[in-house]
Amino acid sequence: MTQPRRLGTGIGWRPEIAEAVERMPGIDWVEAVAENLCPGHLPESLLRLRARGVTVVPHGVSLGLGGADRPDESRLTALAERAEALGSPLVTEHIAFVRAGGVLTASPLLEAGHLLPVPRTRDALDVLCENVRIAQEALPVPLAVENIAALISWPGEEMTEGQFLYDLVDRTGVRLLIDVANLHTNHVNRAEDPSKALDELPVEAIAYVHVAGGFERDGVWHDSHAHPVPQPVLDILADLAARVSPPGVLLERDENFPDPSELERELGAIRVTLTKARARVATPSRTPARPDSGEAATTSSGTPGAAGSRAPDVTQDARQRLALGQAALLSALVAGTPVPEGFDRGRLGVQARALAAKRADVVAKVAAELPEILKDAYRPAFLAYAQGHPMSGGYRRDALDFAEYMLLAGHPEDAETRRRLREWWLERSGPTPPSRRPTARLARATRRVLLRR
Repeated sequence: MTQPRRLGTGIGWRPEIAEAVERMPGIDWVEAVAENLCPGHLPESLLRLRARGVTVVPHGVSLGLGGADRPDESRLTALAERAEALGSPLVTEHIAFVRAGGVLTASPLLEAGHLLPVPRTRDALDVLCENVRIAQEALPVPLAVENIAALISWPGEEMTEGQFLYDLVDRTGVRLLIDVANLHTNHVNRAEDPSKALDELPVEAIAYVHVAGGFERDGVWHDSHAHPVPQPVLDILADLAARVSPPGVLLERDENFPDPSELERELGAIRVTLTKARARVATPSRTPARPDSGEAATTSSGTPGAAGSRAPDVTQDARQRLALGQAALLSALVAGTPVPEGFDRGRLGVQARALAAKRADVVAKVAAELPEILKDAYRPAFLAYAQGHPMSGGYRRDALDFAEYMLLAGHPEDAETRRRLREWWLERSGPTPPSRRPTARLARATRRVLLRR
């Protein structure tokens, strides 16, 4: 594996703080959410940063490499286009699943609208490795994948996070984006020792590091990216930096943006943490021995694999077993079906409420007119709607479906508010390609007639 490019200190670029980021001293690079960028119409702020020599890395959130299905070709193409448009040295995604159901389970496709953990099992690892290799072949630059934060644990897991990531790197040669805030989250929520995880990681494969804040409520840590970075997260960063010099470290903040001076203070705390940790390093970084996970990863010849070696193709049975488990979990979280055996019912309830709350927040951003029209009634109405209506498309589709649901149910009761909501829906629902099913065409035509009335 070639040495990752040195990136330096960076911050997550978001439209809300774009001007502030441009003025911040000492910003070597930025990371932008890939799905929020259009290659032919890049934000002027990013273009100005690039002209100054600031590196921009696209960070994907919707590929679902940990899902049972093979990566969607159109999503891979879109990620590749953004990397090329930005002249990026690499792209990043997550070790997570974001949708489930569909052909493999003969059930409706469900969208989580969030990153959900994959089980640390042989089946899941085999599927993830093949999906990563598919993505690597489709992308013009190296891929790095991120460990995620989790509220829940899968029953019957066969490996620790460190073992799982070690084997992933060993079998695919993929790089790692290590989020130390997520290690802290998993320490609080799943009693996983972050130091042990770092002991087991192939730290030389790290492309860069994320640092972010969150909050604790009722013994559960919520990785909000909307709060200050706490000291325990900086302590994990120091532990990592004492083992290896990370090529890049980035501060993430997605909402509830503070004054730019506060962001600069947090960046300063990150730099101080790195400097102190490096000063304590007495020996060079080491390549860890393979963590004991029961079995060694193998190549097609059956011998232990070197980085990037190719394992046998995943069987359809393995994909289907993973698909059934993920569909059952996601359905319980977003559709109210029974909790699968072995899961913590209380934790699944916390996760389900968090998913619904995030869904309401994102829809309010994507369709800002809805909370403006419905005012204080928007959030409780959307949360009630979400309980029985899983998301099956993107957030824009979700906003339209919510408005349609409200209108067909005769809400809101105020005639003027209902008129404004109806006009909003009619203006944005627009024409769609006709379905091949006559019943679907009839249902859509009927809804539009009813809504026009």
